[in-house]
Amino acid sequence: MSYRVKALIVFVISLLLTGSAIGQDSLVIDFYFPSATANDAEGIFQGYADAFQEENPGITINPVFTGSYTDTRNTILTELQGGGAGPDVAVMLSIDLYSFAEEGYIVPAQNFIDGMEDGEAYVADFFPALMQNGMDEDGNVWSIPFQRSTPILYYNADLLAEAGYDSPPTNNAELVEIAQALSTEDRDGLLVPVAGGFPIWMYQSFAIAYGQNIVSEDPTEVFFNTPEAVAAVEFVRSLGTDLGVGPAGGAAWGDTPTAFLAGQAAMIYHTTGNLTRILRDADFEVGVWYLPSGPAGEDGTGYGAPTGGGNLYIFDDGSKSDAELDAIWKWVTFLSSAEIQADWGATTGYIASNATAWETEPLASLAMEYPHYLVARDQLQHVGKEFSSYATITIQGIINGTLQSILTGEAEDAQAAMDAAQAQIDGILAEYR
Repeated sequence: MSYRVKALIVFVISLLLTGSAIGQDSLVIDFYFPSATANDAEGIFQGYADAFQEENPGITINPVFTGSYTDTRNTILTELQGGGAGPDVAVMLSIDLYSFAEEGYIVPAQNFIDGMEDGEAYVADFFPALMQNGMDEDGNVWSIPFQRSTPILYYNADLLAEAGYDSPPTNNAELVEIAQALSTEDRDGLLVPVAGGFPIWMYQSFAIAYGQNIVSEDPTEVFFNTPEAVAAVEFVRSLGTDLGVGPAGGAAWGDTPTAFLAGQAAMIYHTTGNLTRILRDADFEVGVWYLPSGPAGEDGTGYGAPTGGGNLYIFDDGSKSDAELDAIWKWVTFLSSAEIQADWGATTGYIASNATAWETEPLASLAMEYPHYLVARDQLQHVGKEFSSYATITIQGIINGTLQSILTGEAEDAQAAMDAAQAQIDGILAEYR
C-alpha cells in the first residue's frame, strides 16, 4: 500500500475521531514546494504530510504548492524581503544555496546533522554527486537532496529497431547519425529543450561532455568562454541548422515530452523526473540512456550531464524555538528517509537520493522490472556539478541570455558573445575573490 493510500485512510480516521485534521496545540510547519513535471506533486506531498502527522502527533505540515522552481524562489524572496514569514522548509533548486545563504535566510543542515547520533552515516548514504550543490566550499552541508535528477536520453526503441539500430547512441556523432536517419517531414530526429529562458541546464550536458564544466568547487570561478564551452554551444546550435535534426533554436521544455509521446520526436533530452509519466503514457517501447552529448573519447563514448532538481532548505531568522526547529528537522529527515525516497523515486522517476532507498520497496522491485529507473542513477558516474556560484541568479541570467542569443542566431559569433559574458561575470565575481 502506497504512502498516499495509507495517508488517506489515516486522514479519514482522524476526522472521525477528532472532528479536525489539525490539533489545536500543533506546531505548524509551512512547507513550500515546486513542480517541474506533470507528476501530481500536490497529491503526493499531501499524502506524505498525512503519513508524517500520523507518526508525529502535535506537528502539522502545511504543504503549499508554489509553481515552478523559479516561481518558488521568487515567491519566497518576495515574502521575506517584504517582511513576511516565508516557509519553514522549502524544496528549491539545489543551486539556490548561495543566493539564500548570502542573505541569511537559511540555516545550514549541518547544524542539525552534528546533533544526530548517526549524522555521519546519514550523510554518507546520499550519493556524493547529489551532495555537491548542497555543500559550501568548506564541506558544510546546507541543504538536503530530495527531488534530484539528471537529464537523460529518451528514445523510441521501436523506431531505432526499424532503422536497424539495436542500441542507443554513445557519443554525439552517433547521436546525429541516428537522429538524421529517424527524421521525417512529420517527425524530428532529436529534440533538446533549450528554447526559452533557461537553456543552461541542458547546455551544461554538452559542456561537460566536451571536457570542461562551466563551474568548479570554487563559487568564485565560472568558465564560460573556454574552447570546450564554445564548441558545446556551437554543436547544440547546429542541431537545428546545419544538421537539421530538430527545430532551429531548440525545443520548448514543456512541449518536448508531449511531442515524444505523440510520435513527433524519435529522441529527446529531458529530466528523469518525467520517467514514470513517459513509461505510463507511451504506446511504444521507450528506451532511456546516458546523454551522449560529446565527441567520442578513448573508450568511444561521449557521456556528460549535470545534476539537477531540488533540495530541502531550512529557513530561520533566529526567532524559531528549539521545539519548532526539532519539528522541522523531523520533517526533513522524514522526506529524505529511504522509505520516502523509494516511494518518491518509484512514483515520479526522480533519482532516489540515498543508496538505501534502492534496496527499499517499492523502488527495489520496480527497478528490477524496469531497468530504466537505474539509468539516471548509474549516469551519476558521468555527471558534473550543476551551475551555481556567488550571485547565482544574476550570473545565471547572463549565461542564459547569451546562450539564447547564440542558439537563435542573434549572435552569430559564439566566441565573441561568450567572451563578453565572461567579462561581465568576472566583474561581478571579483568582489568575492
